[in-house]
Amino acid sequence: MGSYDFFQNKDCPYFPCHEGMEDEKFSCLFCYCPLYALGDKCGGNFTYTQQGIKDCTNCLVPHRRENYLRVLSKMDGILEMAKKKPENP
Repeated sequence: MGSYDFFQNKDCPYFPCHEGMEDEKFSCLFCYCPLYALGDKCGGNFTYTQQGIKDCTNCLVPHRRENYLRVLSKMDGILEMAKKKPENP
C-alpha cells in the first residue's frame, strides 16, 4: 500500500472514535464511512437499533489500513445510489 491509504488526526477530540484497535493502526481516512449508505450491504460489523438506525459502533472496517481497497471496491454502488433518477413522465 502507499501513503494515500492511511491518515490519522490525533488532535481530533474523538480519536480514536472506536475501541478495539491500537491507536497507531487506527486510520481516520474514512472518518465518515462512505459505506454507511449501503445499509446492510456495506460489509461491516454493524447492528440496527430498536428505532431502525444503523449502529456502526463496533465496526472497524473503514479504519483498518488493509481495508482501503475493500472500501474503494464498493464505491460504484455508492455512486449509483447518488445518481439523479429520471423524473416520472
